[in-house]
Amino acid sequence: MIPENLKYTKDHEWIRLEGDTATLGITAFAQGELGDIVYVDVDTLDETVDQGEVFGSVEAVKTVSDLFMPVNGEIIAFNEALEDAPELVNKDPYGEGWMIKIKLSDPSQFDDLLDAKSYQELIGA
Repeated sequence: MIPENLKYTKDHEWIRLEGDTATLGITAFAQGELGDIVYVDVDTLDETVDQGEVFGSVEAVKTVSDLFMPVNGEIIAFNEALEDAPELVNKDPYGEGWMIKIKLSDPSQFDDLLDAKSYQELIGA
């Protein structure tokens, strides 16, 4: 299931734009590849992070994976529910498993991200 109303990155993150604020998480494909998520680390809250830079990491039973910023912006919120229940990323990656909210510096970067069809082709679904 790849929601049509989101944009995607080649790093398997999804992003939903609402005005000049975006919500971000990892895709169902990514969480499936990682396995059971045991910890989400975002130490860049209230910082401005450039596109392509690491803003945090996801720890699974099998591995640790960096999280990359898909757009320039300030990280204005972290989903604190993930501190006590990181498994929300596995159960509901496009809903309750969201990770951060970003105040975009350059909203035009959003247009350069993958649409659902392009992301589906990327993962061979």
